Amino acid sequence: MTSPADPVAGGDPSGHPRLKLLAVTACPTGIAHTYMAAEKLQQAADRQGIEMKVETQGSIGAENVLTDNDVRDADGIIVAADKDVDLARFAGKRVLSVGVSEGISNPERLIEQVRSAPVHGGGGGAGGSASAGGGGGAGGGRERSVAYKALMNGVSYMIPFVVVGGLLIAISLSLGGHTDPKGGLVIPDDSFWMHVNQIGVIGFTLMVPILSGYIAYAIGDRPALVPGMIGGWIANTGELYDSKAGAGFIGAIVTGFLAGYLVLWIKKVKVPKFVQPIMPIIVIPILATSALGLFFIYVIGKPISWVFEHLTDWLGGMTGTSAILLGAILGLMIAFDMGGPVNKTAFLFGAGLIATGNQTVMGMCAAAIPVMPLGQGLATLIRKRLYSEQERETGLAALFMGLFGISEGAIPFAAARPAQVIPANMLGGAVAGAVAGLADVKDAVPHGGPIVAVLGAIGGVPMFFVAVAIGTVVTALTTVALVDISERRRRGEPLVGGAGGPGAGEPVLAGVGVGAGVGAGAAVAGGGVASGAGSPEKSPASPAPSPAPSAAGGEVLSGYLTEQTVKVQLDADEKEAAIREMAGLLARTGKVVDVEELVRTALRREAQGTTGLGEEIAIPHAKTDAVTAPVVGFARSAEGIEWGSLDGTKAKLIFMIAVPEAAAGDEHLRILAMLSRKLMDVGFRERLEAAPDEAAVLEVLREVR
Repeated sequence: MTSPADPVAGGDPSGHPRLKLLAVTACPTGIAHTYMAAEKLQQAADRQGIEMKVETQGSIGAENVLTDNDVRDADGIIVAADKDVDLARFAGKRVLSVGVSEGISNPERLIEQVRSAPVHGGGGGAGGSASAGGGGGAGGGRERSVAYKALMNGVSYMIPFVVVGGLLIAISLSLGGHTDPKGGLVIPDDSFWMHVNQIGVIGFTLMVPILSGYIAYAIGDRPALVPGMIGGWIANTGELYDSKAGAGFIGAIVTGFLAGYLVLWIKKVKVPKFVQPIMPIIVIPILATSALGLFFIYVIGKPISWVFEHLTDWLGGMTGTSAILLGAILGLMIAFDMGGPVNKTAFLFGAGLIATGNQTVMGMCAAAIPVMPLGQGLATLIRKRLYSEQERETGLAALFMGLFGISEGAIPFAAARPAQVIPANMLGGAVAGAVAGLADVKDAVPHGGPIVAVLGAIGGVPMFFVAVAIGTVVTALTTVALVDISERRRRGEPLVGGAGGPGAGEPVLAGVGVGAGVGAGAAVAGGGVASGAGSPEKSPASPAPSPAPSAAGGEVLSGYLTEQTVKVQLDADEKEAAIREMAGLLARTGKVVDVEELVRTALRREAQGTTGLGEEIAIPHAKTDAVTAPVVGFARSAEGIEWGSLDGTKAKLIFMIAVPEAAAGDEHLRILAMLSRKLMDVGFRERLEAAPDEAAVLEVLREVR
């Protein structure tokens, strides 16, 4: 093995050891940018005679993983990532943390900057290392990005607890419960179904602390996990601050951010060297947990208790007013925080009046209770392409929970995008409550949802279901409308025309394009076909499948790219037209069942972040059931197409990748990773540009291995 100091190996002829650097690259989708940045950093290091190892955290998992020995011997670490990367393993090393685009655009500058980067302390997380100028946005934009990723991190960890806890409670109530005027839906003590119910309750109990804890973890790393979780538990336990109801998921979001930023602040305090090793495992968690817990109990908790008491008094004074108005107000309150003090005030107010013989108020509440989960679940069905696969699965679980009056089924949606979901929930809840009040619906037990009607506790069953149905539809339609409006404003598009149509949008909790994943934290994209491009064309029928000609020398990109899907010169001169033309190219294979939907999905991916990678390259991609099997196309543009690339170049080499939602395995991701790396080879790009025809293009692309 060649010595690091060997001049032949790139070492310093004076005998000084060669500089050793490490890098980690990651983008939210875990696809092209991850590997482009890795290749650029590696090439820059090789040119300077620097030893470098790059770990890629892509959709196919971490590759070329950095070992403890690598870290021990490294002179510095570059983290070029747009998602959270655990930095704790780099304690004691110089760490430079920037956005993935910096790794692609300025690798030489990063290599120079890392030599004087701050030494990373014992923590990790988003705020744990220095950031190079321009590395990930500036000022409020950067802070907003960190906060958004932290919120999405908490939501993604919370979802399984919501789903498991809610479904177990629903199953136990449906199979083991019965109505009781005093206890609502009751399950006999010590029965099998009571134990199932208790397991579900544990899941629900953990839901709020998990949300808070993992928001804090994303901001302050491991030292913030304990104060975040304990803070969330306190927020959800009203007895600790003299409230009949806890602060619920809204309180958990507050404690999560407070814990995370409190830990970051404590980390900045300079302490003696002998104390530093115990800071992240003892000192910081104890200080942050105590401070946050006491602050919530004595400062934040008091207003929550005050709100609870005064809302109850206010509602008590409204019992003689219009039933429609009272029902609307109760519905608004039920839908607002789904288990928090406002929700609980309305619920307990209605439940308390049952004993006095007034069952109408509880009837209003019972109609509003299932509207939030049913409405959000319905939204995932009527506009599937607004949501990721995980969100759609959560939507199905929410529908099931809604049937059993478990309003918490909507919490993941409300936590992920509160500005759109909470108003939609409140509007639907108000409508359901008002209709129930108008129809004099009654509920004899302190519970809500269709289950109580099925079990005979509802008076006025037909109008009860009408109220629930109307409220559900209102919530669903309002949700998708608000999501579209919000995203179009963010992208600067007009609020009417152009970008509408079914299928518009992109998930918040979803992975993006080809690479699915929760914690990536993608923004909701509101439009299908971008406005300003004229009226969308009518979707052409896909041509009948024809045999794919096999090029001599074997398959290209595992057979996903054939001479059918190659075009040496695009007719289009702008991005949307190019995507449409390439979608038609892919349709030649007979694997595209809906060209328009393929175009919409690809454009939504573009709205979320350009697929122009620089170096005159673009790789638009889509994961959609508009295709029946993975397919890849390639085309060239002599003049180049403006693609919003990181380096400002126009795209001349354009690959389009489309895979079905249920595509098995990660082969298409591996091909994309290999393709991204190969495209960093200047000679390869030159050969691709010079290939005179489709057959010659295929011959060049066979080099991708």
